Amino acid sequence: MKQKTVARELIEKAGVDIDKLLDLLVRNAAAELTTYYYYTILRVNLIGLEGEGLKQIAEDARIEDRNHFEALVPRIYELGGELPKNMVDFHNCSACPPAFLPPDPTDVKAMLEVLLKAEQCAVRGYTQICNMTAGKDHRTYDLALAILHEEIEHEAWFAEFLGNGPSGHYSREGRPNSPYVGKFLNAGQG
Repeated sequence: MKQKTVARELIEKAGVDIDKLLDLLVRNAAAELTTYYYYTILRVNLIGLEGEGLKQIAEDARIEDRNHFEALVPRIYELGGELPKNMVDFHNCSACPPAFLPPDPTDVKAMLEVLLKAEQCAVRGYTQICNMTAGKDHRTYDLALAILHEEIEHEAWFAEFLGNGPSGHYSREGRPNSPYVGKFLNAGQG
């Protein structure tokens, strides 16, 4: 049996339900990895005059979702959790529904709705983790807050493309991905 870490012990003493937290972390990690996969399919279908304008922003969000997965995994294991052993089980426990390609892959507005809904689900998930860990689990809170910053930017990008008003946010084109989460990634990533 694995020995309990001091970090886990202190987080439990602070009143965090570790099992619930680990469930949320694993489910959000699944959402990040599956979103990376589904965004790959969406991105390659962003073609034509309308689609090409959205391609770079979808790519930025896709890469950052992969980075979110990479940043979450160590924390899951630090707290004594683990990922499901089967990829199908991992996919199916995702905190967010799959970001499937719309029936008409040339309908850029429908694709934007899929992208926006995925980001809104992520914002809700990381807000829940932040609320659970604020003042109790500093490391998980810091990580979830960093991811939340990026997910809010992703939501703003897609909402702006749908004409929901200016967001004040800019894509990462020409700048490194994951400006908030980068500190949680191994050197050379991000």
